[in-house]
Amino acid sequence: MLYHLYELTHAAVAPWRAAAHFGRLTLNNPANPWSYTYPAKATAAALEVFESLTRRYGKPEFGIESVAVEGRQVRISEEIVAKKHFCDLLRMRRDDADLTAKERTAPKLLIVAPLSGHYATLLRGTVRTMAETFDVYVTDWHDAREVPLVHGAFALADYIDYVMDFMRLLGPDLHVLAVCQPGPAVLAATALLAADDDPAQPASVTIMGSPIDTRKSPTEPNLLAQSKPLSWFENNVISYVPFPHTGAMRRVYPGFLQLTGFMTMNLDRHLDAHKNLFQHLVAGDGDSVAAHRKFYDEYLAVMDLPAEYYLDTIRIVFQEHQLPEGKLTHRGRKVDLAAIRKTALMTVEGENDDISGIGQTQAAHDLCTSIPAHKRIDYVQPGVGHYGVFNGSRWRAEIAPRIRDFIRSNRTLGSA
Repeated sequence: MLYHLYELTHAAVAPWRAAAHFGRLTLNNPANPWSYTYPAKATAAALEVFESLTRRYGKPEFGIESVAVEGRQVRISEEIVAKKHFCDLLRMRRDDADLTAKERTAPKLLIVAPLSGHYATLLRGTVRTMAETFDVYVTDWHDAREVPLVHGAFALADYIDYVMDFMRLLGPDLHVLAVCQPGPAVLAATALLAADDDPAQPASVTIMGSPIDTRKSPTEPNLLAQSKPLSWFENNVISYVPFPHTGAMRRVYPGFLQLTGFMTMNLDRHLDAHKNLFQHLVAGDGDSVAAHRKFYDEYLAVMDLPAEYYLDTIRIVFQEHQLPEGKLTHRGRKVDLAAIRKTALMTVEGENDDISGIGQTQAAHDLCTSIPAHKRIDYVQPGVGHYGVFNGSRWRAEIAPRIRDFIRSNRTLGSA
């Protein structure tokens, strides 16, 4: 019912949004003599803020056309190498014609993007930076409201299956980078492959800002997940996708609810940002306006999550702590992290992370007891929050070089 109310509200506001768009264009038209007056500028700015806050944001593009490799621009093209009902595996293919023979044998890097509300394009900066050095693959998760009901449910066990399938497809000498939410699933998949001594087990795994053990330095989202029974989440945040979406009648955790949670965590910051947008629009500060639009076009683009997967994550990761407790099973098999022996492990945390607190990602080292000391690295980046762990200047200048060195030192085939 909540989802239907949201859709009806969105439809009801549509005429007002269209009127605001037309009014803004009229007031900003250079041929309009009133466009140069303060009242016209202020009104146009207010209309743009209203329009930006009420429109629906579609899935963004990665839009990576080239990357710098050893001072040269190398062309990038996107290629779908595996299609599944809930995810495509994308390759950021570097043009061989632009590469040296050595660069063509770069290690394969699987970036497992979070299935936690935003699209994989939120990792655009991560992907761009890593594509300068590696043959990069990305999990591009689908919006659950666009997945037909005939394709069935998608739970945490299916997520782990997907990760293992991608590892088998890309291995050996595969390196995996798990950003935030997928950390537990990537560790589980690695342990299951290691237990079978599967040649596809990754050469290295890097886990960044991830809820491996949320009992350590619990944050506001962690406390919320623990404060209510699972039935509360099922009864209050799970909805059915309404018609005419392709996934109509699928049970989901809606993107608009997730976005509401994201926004309220830092409400003052978002209010200030939109107040500043109004001021920059009135002042004609194009650079600041462009920066705001670039960030919020991505931030406000959210997707629905399959209900089974969301509820599994709440219960298994945040409430029962099955992975750090050694109680996680997959398809009837016990997930034993001590089985991981050949895979090198790196963990990265942000000093000011308010999503995954300090120690939550580091816990992976305590659990993976069979990995030799020389194949482990733990790094805490000073002065960054959750987003800064995988995007921004600190990521590019301080975190990414350490991950590059870690991967290069743990190759199982050739050298880089």
